[in-house]
Amino acid sequence: MTTFYIEQFGCRATQADAAALENQLLGRGCLAAGNSASADIVVVNTCTVTAAADSQARDAIRKIHARNPAARVIVTGCYAQRAPEELAALPGVSWVVGNSHKPQIPELAAGLTQAFPQPSASGSSFIPAGALLTSENEAFSLASSPAKILTGDILSQTTFLAAPVLGGEGNHTRPTLKIQDGCNSRCSYCVIPFVRGRSRSLPPDNVIAEIGSLSESGYREIVLSGINLGAYGRDLSPRIEFDELLRRILDQTPIERIRISSIEPLDVTEDLIALFASTPRIAQHFHMPLQSGSDRILAAMHRWYRVEHFARRVELIREHLQHAAIGADVIAGFPGESGDDHAATIAFIERLPFTYLHVFSFSKRPGTRAAALSNEVPSALIHRRARELRALGEEKSAAFQRTQMGRPLEVLTLGHTLPAARASPAKFSWSPAISSNYLQVRVSGEWPPNQMMQVRVVSVGRGHLDAQPETSRIFAV
Repeated sequence: MTTFYIEQFGCRATQADAAALENQLLGRGCLAAGNSASADIVVVNTCTVTAAADSQARDAIRKIHARNPAARVIVTGCYAQRAPEELAALPGVSWVVGNSHKPQIPELAAGLTQAFPQPSASGSSFIPAGALLTSENEAFSLASSPAKILTGDILSQTTFLAAPVLGGEGNHTRPTLKIQDGCNSRCSYCVIPFVRGRSRSLPPDNVIAEIGSLSESGYREIVLSGINLGAYGRDLSPRIEFDELLRRILDQTPIERIRISSIEPLDVTEDLIALFASTPRIAQHFHMPLQSGSDRILAAMHRWYRVEHFARRVELIREHLQHAAIGADVIAGFPGESGDDHAATIAFIERLPFTYLHVFSFSKRPGTRAAALSNEVPSALIHRRARELRALGEEKSAAFQRTQMGRPLEVLTLGHTLPAARASPAKFSWSPAISSNYLQVRVSGEWPPNQMMQVRVVSVGRGHLDAQPETSRIFAV
């Protein structure tokens, strides 16, 4: 029986794709292998958001082939959609399948060893006429290497490939459910719309059914994710807004807590903030891409807001939710970013109550408008600015943690930690947990995962809070 292993890279949307592929492969009678070294087929699900992500994928493919030369390697994901020929040239790769054709991987993998012969030593390969072709937009092409390439027009993609990702932080307590994919925006630095296609949404009835099933299985927090989550439902008929979907989830499912992943600032409306403030069942956590605190750079990025628009969203959140987590993405070193632009970003972040930052060094992505800009910032300067932003983010995080001293928090336990008390009587055991406002908490005592607990913060550590339990509701998956 054919065994498979999925090597995963990238964001939650890519992880959801992999979860769906795994379910489909299992449904076709394939068996999941414990690692790539023991698998007949290895699916490498790639990311291409940065040059480093591309390099990481290529390195992984080479190592997989070295460890398991007999494995048939199928490379898919965003890098495969963007630059299939680069991946097809790597040793050991049998197929490169773009996101446009990712749903066909189970069909391809199930018959890979029977239907398709191994490439000859000369590098030639035979593909049966019409095999796997289902529309005129789909196309095969052959690189100079033995690998075969299956790609097509991603912008016409209508398939929604996703399944719940059953795990967070490696502990299987916080499933992620992708409810939206693709993006209709064209930010000048971002390659994602060109590799994931236009915005499309999982119908609300499907969302409700998935969350209901996860809740019945015992999960207590579910993370809703998407490439552009605030665009949810705009492609559906009838159209449904994101806040309307949230209300349906609250009304029609018993899930104890839902958390949303990144959402664009202009989609954070007063109505959405008021909904968050109206119930403890929505995590008090907003993550909004800022990218720059300079209006000049935001315009060059083709972002559709300016810094004061962003600032007003942050202020509204804090007015309604005093202790909500407010995170942001920031890019250091966009082409043309001057010292004054960087200083404006620092000053903007300093004056607002951010609770953490995700900082990225600018990475030129082929095919984007920013890649053609000539006024590049020197690499050393980009890294210095990124370090300054990360240091500021750490200061913001530490300051926010200090405001939680003595507060009661509702947390979800994430898993077991080996009790330090067994090693030394002078130390105490603790269990990791996460709060509604996205703080890492160490709860005194040994507690099973997937337990909602009321705790009180007693001290602040490096990157975490220490807390004592007050009440708990035990219900482990």
